[in-house]
Amino acid sequence: MAGRGRAPWWMVGLLLAGLVGCGSTGSDAAAADVQRLLDRRARAVLDDSESAYVATQEPSGERAAARTEFERLRALPLASWSYRVTGFHRSGDRATADADLRYRIDGYDKAPLVAARTLSLRRADSRWYVASDRPAEDAGEQLWEQGAVEAVRGEHSLVLGVGQTAEALRGYAQLADRAVPAVQEAWGEEWPKRVVVLVPKSLEKMAELLGAPASGYRGIAAVTTGETGGAAQAPADRIVVNPDAYAVLGDFGRQVVLTHETTHVATRAQTTAATPLWLSEGYADWVGYRGTGRAPAQAAPELRDAVREGRMPGGLPADKDFEFGGETGGLAQAYEAGWMACRLIAERWGEVRLGEFYRAVGAHGRREGAVQTAMREVLDTTPEKFTERWRAYLRSQLG
Repeated sequence: MAGRGRAPWWMVGLLLAGLVGCGSTGSDAAAADVQRLLDRRARAVLDDSESAYVATQEPSGERAAARTEFERLRALPLASWSYRVTGFHRSGDRATADADLRYRIDGYDKAPLVAARTLSLRRADSRWYVASDRPAEDAGEQLWEQGAVEAVRGEHSLVLGVGQTAEALRGYAQLADRAVPAVQEAWGEEWPKRVVVLVPKSLEKMAELLGAPASGYRGIAAVTTGETGGAAQAPADRIVVNPDAYAVLGDFGRQVVLTHETTHVATRAQTTAATPLWLSEGYADWVGYRGTGRAPAQAAPELRDAVREGRMPGGLPADKDFEFGGETGGLAQAYEAGWMACRLIAERWGEVRLGEFYRAVGAHGRREGAVQTAMREVLDTTPEKFTERWRAYLRSQLG
């Protein structure tokens, strides 16, 4: 359920290098002028100056829309807000700029969230102005672009919603506030221990935030966005809720989902390209169900039915088995299989060893040999022996 990956940082560097190295002197000067314009726009946001923000908008354009956008931004407790021009294309008094918007939520983000933007610009009276500011191609919308934002602060959480009642948002905050200490108890202290939850109006609006088709998230209650292997400079995580799927869950299911997603936030820095999805998703489910008393036959109905019908999995699920948009039963079975693998490790080797195994796999850096090495060094076993034990565990717990 966790989103993975972003454009590599070196690509941004190449784009910037191209911006400086090509084009006429006049284009370079215009690009520098636009960067200064966006610096003023950013300063206006941080200074809470509506007049300064609106002054960066094209005079004959949508200044009323700029005022509306500025008012929506006021709901965000911002610690930083800046633009970085990465591409510039001019045609007379009109231009288009590609830019990275970087912003950080005060008290929650250790590093900025980075959003790719495309800005249309117009020159008038010897000055550049913003005509429009929209997501770059294939990039997701930002929550404030979908409507007025309401913020609810919890003890360990910040919930930002559009088209939701304050009561509903407080409910999300309560669940997130219970999830954070539960994850801390299982995983440890080395993470921020705070989460930001985005609650759009609908499944379609969730998909627009993620920049993806809605069909891929139908039935998925929530996802976590971010960059795996996150160092201190990695973009901030967001838990994005699908309110349509979330609404059909009971209180127990809602808590498991928020705890699952919060686990992804906690484990992000130790989750790398070496980490298989059966481990990252299985561990998040293990934390979600930890201490609930929910038996495997109750929590893993798809896998239970498969085992009882003689369709025993031959091995742990592959990454492709976790793809959204496929057969719902197959996806559920993959999650359940990963959970049962982590549950087996916690029961057989202990909860501490489970955490050590997770970290050891991620520390390997590349997929090849990661699980094999970690199983040998942490669990004193092999993938073949573990798979055999796991299949026997499925028979004993679900058969």
